[in-house]
Amino acid sequence: MDLLIDMAIEEDLGETGDVTSLSVVPASIQAKAVLRCKEEGMVMAGQEVAERVFRRLDPECTYTVFKEDGAVCQYGDIIAEVRGKAQSLLTAERTALNFIQRLCGVATTARKYAAALGDSQTVVLDTRKTTPGYRNLEKYAVAVGGAQNHRIGLYDRAMIKDNHRELAAMEGPGSIARSVNRVREQFPGLEVEVEADRLEEVAEAADAGAEYILLDNMSNEMMAEAVKIVHGRSKLEASGGITLTRLASIGQIGVDFVSSGALTHSVKSADISLDIIAEASL
Repeated sequence: MDLLIDMAIEEDLGETGDVTSLSVVPASIQAKAVLRCKEEGMVMAGQEVAERVFRRLDPECTYTVFKEDGAVCQYGDIIAEVRGKAQSLLTAERTALNFIQRLCGVATTARKYAAALGDSQTVVLDTRKTTPGYRNLEKYAVAVGGAQNHRIGLYDRAMIKDNHRELAAMEGPGSIARSVNRVREQFPGLEVEVEADRLEEVAEAADAGAEYILLDNMSNEMMAEAVKIVHGRSKLEASGGITLTRLASIGQIGVDFVSSGALTHSVKSADISLDIIAEASL
């Protein structure tokens, strides 16, 4: 997180720093900044990141949280207050807001998707379709919003997708079973997921002992058949063409998970303002 913050600050300051604040605002002035929610139903996420941004510019500043991560905020709610050197608060403002607005947007979207499933036992998952460098932060925000994380990267679960199967098929039929077995041999401690486009592939993946099967762009009717075919031998994940309006019906099919890249790749950043008030001179 600190490396990402330093990179964000560096790209904003360049070689000369915040030329406007350094020129206009006396270095002796202390100030208070209030962060305020500007929309209804925003889910809070990223308070620690915002605090670290301000402390990176002014290690002596104080950051007071009024809305903890996970809290639902309404228009006008003060979510945090920071006090410190006026120049530093102005310099940190945009970087801090960029982080926290993005993460609140992710958390709010995750809350909407999780809520759309109602009392279903199906769980909403995110994907690896994240902003480069932001993956851990965005996946944290997803969890704060009430959804759950899929694999973090290419290293913590084997996922045999259609392109893998296509290349493995060059060695002959039975590519799914052969691919699952090879993962078992080389990475025995990892779970295996197989992407399936057709019901025949669902059956082959379940027979091969895959822990998870991703039902790719299947209709509700096909997914219902997949549930019958697998009969609890593997966990089933619906993916592709997932919308808020469709979630309720998917939740009644009996799949274990539904994953959507929209939790991170199509999120609108939350609307948060920051108002600074001069307090005193040193």
